[in-house]
Order: sequence, then structure tokens, then C-alpha cells
Amino acid sequence: MFLEPQETMPQTSVVFSSILGPSCSGQVQPGMGERGGGAGGGSGDLIFQDGRLISGSLEALMEHLVPTVDYYPDRTYIFTFLLSSRVFMPPHDLLARVGQICVEQRQQLEAGPEKAKLKCFSAKIVQLLKEWTEAFPYDFQDEKAMAELKAITHRVTQCDEENGTVKKAIAQMTQSLLLSLAARSQLQELREKLRPLAVDKGPILKTKPPAAQKDILGVCCDPLVLAQQLTHIELDRVSSIHPEDLMQIVSHMDSLDNHRCRGDLTKTYSLEAYDNWFNCLSMLVATEVCRVVKKKHRTRMLEFFIDVARECFNIGNFNSMMAIISGMNLSPVARLKKTWSKVKTAKFDVLEHHMDPSSNFCNYRTALQGATQRSQMANSSREKIVIPVFNLFVKDIYFLHKIHTNHLPNGHINFKKFWEISRQIHEFMTWTQVECPFEKDKKIQSYLLTAPIYSEEALFVASFESEGPENHMEKDSWKTLSFAVCPVCLFMKMCLYFLPEDQHSQVGVRGLIHGFRLDAHAVLLRGQLISTALFMPEVEKTRNWSPNHNEVTM
Repeated sequence: MFLEPQETMPQTSVVFSSILGPSCSGQVQPGMGERGGGAGGGSGDLIFQDGRLISGSLEALMEHLVPTVDYYPDRTYIFTFLLSSRVFMPPHDLLARVGQICVEQRQQLEAGPEKAKLKCFSAKIVQLLKEWTEAFPYDFQDEKAMAELKAITHRVTQCDEENGTVKKAIAQMTQSLLLSLAARSQLQELREKLRPLAVDKGPILKTKPPAAQKDILGVCCDPLVLAQQLTHIELDRVSSIHPEDLMQIVSHMDSLDNHRCRGDLTKTYSLEAYDNWFNCLSMLVATEVCRVVKKKHRTRMLEFFIDVARECFNIGNFNSMMAIISGMNLSPVARLKKTWSKVKTAKFDVLEHHMDPSSNFCNYRTALQGATQRSQMANSSREKIVIPVFNLFVKDIYFLHKIHTNHLPNGHINFKKFWEISRQIHEFMTWTQVECPFEKDKKIQSYLLTAPIYSEEALFVASFESEGPENHMEKDSWKTLSFAVCPVCLFMKMCLYFLPEDQHSQVGVRGLIHGFRLDAHAVLLRGQLISTALFMPEVEKTRNWSPNHNEVTM
């Protein structure tokens, strides 16, 4: 159930192998035991159960993180504690405390008879810092954390005057950290520039576009190819999510802690953008279906997306699959009974079975477990792909945090809880690091990312235009939508009957809209409304005015 030591965690680098030696290798030796406790109980402020740390005070857990001459923490513990500690304190405070513990241990070694072990201790400290900077480089974007890092590395280099091996390792670590921070900073700047576009979910249509506008089948008619391009987009977006981003789901929900590690919620752009992508894909599917005028073509569109969702399932791209199913289950699409009656729904029924929400999505979790096992035994990149339904993953983290308390009755931190949160996040991060094996098609991806989508109201309008309302509720909705249609659009079409055809390109409408005097100008091309603009006019000198040939009184 819990995260076990494995080869995927950071390993001791070659630089340190000659320094550490067989008895100082960076691994916990069988005879050394765990620092602060045995297998069956607790010693000091750490409690173990069956050899696994399950609770402890924050101070004891911090001390357990810092190596000694005869001890190096398990790498799963390093990852778990560094990840979960931000719930209780910001990273720079933890780094400061690690520095204090290092100073205390160094002073003890200098005062003792075994000064020769000081170099081994320093190498282990640098190895710990190396693993920290590699796993959570964003922690060091904070100036306080970077200052603490420099202070610690300065202290440990004082014992390395002979060959400079430790200094060399620190230089390599620092260079790698700075490169990583620079890359993330550039990516963050690019995201901030694109942020308004993402928040607005791309161009959203409020009215139906011209029928000649290209649809998804005009760009890609192969379900497998489209599923592969969706997988490309998924892996590209999810790769920008980091463990500390996911941990904010926990830290920002904790009402007992006022600290904000790695910034506030404004820093969770990666999570927002990925969640936004799911919503956009769902709305795109609904738009592609509802915009089709002929029932025969709508049927084909629905069957096409069913095949795409099935291919996503076969690939292991559960997030896109769920988004497509969600789009087809939106009310404007689901109500098209005449269209659905012509669809071969056997494959769709199978997909819905996999995504059945009953028993906490039991069927989906079984399929996800199968994909995970396939990924672990995979020989190719195609078999390694696992993209879970992100909303469900976040939900699992959320409820795991809410159900289990951070602190036990004795005041200890419930570390058993954080083992499980860490296990799930670590598994998720493993999936995000898979390189997409499919060839990228820029034309298809551009359409998926930039194609206009309908607003919710426009979807209903298009749906009712395709298949009229059938019951009282739908009829009331249709009346409400019809009343909400901008009167400017209606008057634009009225103007066409009174104006010569060569004057249809520019039409002005002036009148009272919702009790206010407004000017409205619209551009029409061959009877199609291209754009409208409403604005408050300047105060007129006289209240009596007469419309000219391009103006109609409302």
C-alpha cells in the first residue's frame, strides 16, 4: 500500500562513490538500524510499525532527514518528507533547520576523535541537497532558500581542502539547479503571456458560424490519429505539473496552517491550465456535434467521437476519453434523441460502463490498474502511457487529506497519511515523464487547441434548431433563449429587406436597449452576421433626431 524503496528514486551519484566507500555509501546498512527507533516501537519522538515510520514530531522527522556518519535516510523518505513538510512549514525554514542540525553534528565530529569521518559526513549532506534540488528545484527560487543553501554548502566545503571533490560536486549541483530554475522561469513567463487565452478557453462562439467553416472531420477523419494527437497534448500539458503543485491541493486546504509554500493559488497555473484543457475538449466535442445541420452528418460525428474515445482508452489516455464522453453527455448533445437513434451505441455503452461513477468509479479504477501494470512491464513507450482522469486523481488526494488528520492525538504528525499521498503523487509523476511515441501533427493539434467553441447558451440554441423542444421544460428553455438573443441581431436581418444589397456590408442600428440609448453597428456578409459593436453615444444636442437610411429606430 505504501511507497517502497525502488530504483526509480534518485541514486547516489558516481561523484560520491569514492568518498562514501563501502561503509559510507549513502545507503542504510543492515546493522545501522533506523535513526531514532526500532522495528516494533518508538525511540525518542519517532514511532515505527513493522519497520516503517508511521508518526513522529516535526522536529524528530527533520532530524531523521539529515544524514550522520553511519546513516543515510531512505530515498522514499527523503521524497515523502520534503514533499509533505511544506504543509507545515515553507521550504526555506526547513532548509534553515537542516543547516542547524548539520552544524551541530559537525561540531560533535570536530570535537571527537574521528575527525576523518567529517569528509564522509559532508559528502552525505551534499548528496541530500543534490536530491532535494533535483526533486524540488522550485523550492530554491525563493531567495531565502537559496541563501540557506549557500550557507550550508559553504560550511561543508571547509573540510575539503585536499582534492576539492566535495566542492566539485557542489558546483555541479548548483549549475544544474540554476539551469533548471532558468528553464522553469522562461516557461512561467510564456504561460503568463498565454494565461488570458487559457482562462477565456479560446474563442467562444455565441452564434453559429457559417456552414462552410471547417469541422474536425475536415481536419482528421481517422479516430486513431486524433486519439494520438490528443495524447500528445495531454502529455505536453501534464508534464508541466510538478509534485509541489499537487501538494498545494493539501497545503491550501489546511485551515490550521497559514503558510503558503511556493506562492499562493496564483502559482497553480499548471493545474488550472490542465483542468481547463479538459473542459475545452468537452465543449469542443459538443460544439462539433451541435453545429452540424444534417442529422446524417451529426450521426457520423457522434460515431466518430465514440471511436476516438475508444482509441484513447486503448492507448491509456483516460483523461481525453472522459472529456469526450462528458462532451457527448452534455444536455445539448444528449437531448438529440432522433440523432442518437441512428447511432450504433454498443461501443458507447462499453465506454460509459468503464466510466460508470457507481462504487467510486470502480470500473475505471480497475482499468487504470490494468494500464498501470502494463506500463510497469512495458517494453515500448506506447505501452508505458498512462494518463489518469485528472479530476478524479485530485479528488482522491483531496479526500485522502480530509479523511485522515495531519496530527495524531499525541501531537505527532500522521506520517502514515503522507506516505500514501506521496505514493500516489510519485506514481502520477512517473506517468507524466513518459515520452510520447506518436508523430506530432501540427495541423490537427492547432485545430484542437484553437478551434472556436460554443458557449453553453449557443449549444442549446444550436441543439434546439437541429431538433425542436419536445417537452414543457425544453419549450420554456427555448423561449428564454430566444428572448435572450440580442435584438441587434434581429434588426440586422430586418435591415436587409429595406436596403439595397450593396449596402448590406455596413448597417447601423440605434435605439433603446434595456432602457438605455445605445448605438449598435453590425457587419454582415451575404446575410451572415460577422461582428457587432455596442457603445454609448455622445450626448446629443437635441433629443429629437431622425434616422437616416442606415438607421432603424428600435
